[in-house]
Amino acid sequence: MDIQSILKTKVKEAVKSIFDIELPSVEFQPTRKDFQGDITVVVFPMLRHIKGNPEQIGKRIGAFLEEQVGEISDFNVIKGFLNLIIDDAFYLHFFDSIYETENYGYVVNGDTDAIMVEYSSPNTNKPLHLGHIRNNLLGYSVAEILKASGKKVYKTQIINDRGIHICKSMLAWQRLGNGETPETTGLKGDQLVGKYYVAFDKVYKAEITELMAEGIEKDKAEKEAPILLEAQEMLRKWEAGDDTVVALWTTMNGWVYNGFEETYKNLGVDFDKLYYESDTYLLGKDVVEDGLKKGVFHRKEDGSVWIDLTNEGLDEKIVLRSDGTAVYMTQDIGTAIQRVKDYPDINGMVYTVGNEQDYHFKVLFLILKKLGFSWAKNLYHLSYGMVDLPSGKMKSREGTVVDADDLMEDMTQTAAQLSEELGKLEGYSDAEKQELYRIIGLGALKYYILKVDPKKRILFDPQESVDFQGNTGPFIQYAYARIQSILRKADSNQGVTLSARLNDSVGQVVEELHPKEKELIKQIQLFPEVIGLAAENYSPALIANYVYDLVKEFNSFYQQVSILGEANENKRILRVRLSKKVGEVIQSAFQLLGIQVPDRM
Repeated sequence: MDIQSILKTKVKEAVKSIFDIELPSVEFQPTRKDFQGDITVVVFPMLRHIKGNPEQIGKRIGAFLEEQVGEISDFNVIKGFLNLIIDDAFYLHFFDSIYETENYGYVVNGDTDAIMVEYSSPNTNKPLHLGHIRNNLLGYSVAEILKASGKKVYKTQIINDRGIHICKSMLAWQRLGNGETPETTGLKGDQLVGKYYVAFDKVYKAEITELMAEGIEKDKAEKEAPILLEAQEMLRKWEAGDDTVVALWTTMNGWVYNGFEETYKNLGVDFDKLYYESDTYLLGKDVVEDGLKKGVFHRKEDGSVWIDLTNEGLDEKIVLRSDGTAVYMTQDIGTAIQRVKDYPDINGMVYTVGNEQDYHFKVLFLILKKLGFSWAKNLYHLSYGMVDLPSGKMKSREGTVVDADDLMEDMTQTAAQLSEELGKLEGYSDAEKQELYRIIGLGALKYYILKVDPKKRILFDPQESVDFQGNTGPFIQYAYARIQSILRKADSNQGVTLSARLNDSVGQVVEELHPKEKELIKQIQLFPEVIGLAAENYSPALIANYVYDLVKEFNSFYQQVSILGEANENKRILRVRLSKKVGEVIQSAFQLLGIQVPDRM
């Protein structure tokens, strides 16, 4: 049992014994750095149940705890804060108990129910861009954090492979492509198709200008531009199963899938199951019919089907058009139900989608609840803000999007430039340098994005993200590499064999901890709780900022305490082991963020 759980029970016992009151809850916080103590009991909330001076109440509870709890060596009270000093032996025993634990902080053999996490879900008319990077990194990291918290997780995406936007790229290639392919151009397939999406928009705008010059109003010109009408006709042919159109669609989508696969591999994300809109766009119609019978939906005079959510503070929402065709909501209802059919152990889903879709998901989740699906109460929209660059917003149609592949390459080059300037790469082969640059560059990109709360908008600054100082990925990677250097020296030069066990536990041979050792163990102790909170809040930012705090604590320890130069062998072994465990926690935390750590930098 952790110290907080022990103290929670004992504080309630103290209040019952002293004041004859059943305290419903106990509030803790870390003791402020300028006070003496390790954990603080906040007395003020107790005043709702106990009458009296908070300082006096705190002193009486503190005296009870000092007498009843062996782990408490002393206490002090400052206003309404009871600061408890935990005996070094407790932390030494804790560290000894987790030192050889693999994947410390992860929950093993947790829930049997599964969660499906959806992320990426791109359109097949363009390459992945910076916005997709945030989506992918968030979804992948949340999936890994949920797994670490004991959940069974399926990672998925729905690929938007049909619709007018796809036909625009197809039509532009048909008109302007002269038969070029990824092989003949040397372009990735998704980049080639995206090139024709931009080309379509240029022709479309030119035709609108021509029509307006002939006196046609802008709104009408936008609807009647010949190339748009042709794209709409192509979509009708696709829906009718026209062999020629379907063959072109299959070929060009195939190019895009190959391109996406390469980007995902470079980004370090993966999926367990792929869904395609071309397979799911007809789903949900039968559910609507069933919902009509149950009275969940109602049909209007024109034949369209709606749901009235005004009593829930929302509005009316259409789920089937008057001609019987589905809307996106219908598809999403059907797809959610299909996923549970495909994976019967699913009892919840996480949708990683930008915050412009907040309303859509409120409606979707409410509809699924009204339809009576028990798992609908466990649906979550992982809503996130957009990513901007110093140069401004991105626009796909105008070709001003920051391509994901280009950004990853730029990050690698930025890391290379800064690493060369630092001049610490003697003895590296060219291949080793390139791999290190990739690890640092991608680590910088991922950490910069994931350290921010998902709901907040990000202004992404590539140069700032690769800084080797401050709250950045490379700063943390460098601390990990420093620890590996300490461990190599310990094994080769100092005779500190990490695999060799002491005759007694560390807690029996090291009687007193240096304050910096104690602070480091306290920080390590928080890791399982942080994983749980990150899973509960679907927030990789909690992991990112935890590991930054851990590294700051380690750096302070490293600067103020001699590790390999310590004369006392047992203390030296403890400090090497502490360093090793910090390295393992850094690696585990970064693994949850999808970030690699280098052994040398």
